[in-house]
Amino acid sequence: MAYVNSTRAASGSFQDRLTAITRYVRAAVLRRRMYRQTARELNGLTDRELADLGIHRADIRQIATEAACGK
Repeated sequence: MAYVNSTRAASGSFQDRLTAITRYVRAAVLRRRMYRQTARELNGLTDRELADLGIHRADIRQIATEAACGK
């Protein structure tokens, strides 16, 4: 015996979708701000200071991305 369920979940209202988009954009802006701040601070350090931290200048982009995105 075959059984098919064709029940669909109710889609959110326009306001719910707009709120979700606004939250997503706000989170993206905050992540970008964190990335830029981290990169700016690390780029402001001398090569000696970066070496003391065990960071190569080529790693700054990756470190800033990890700081902003938590990866």
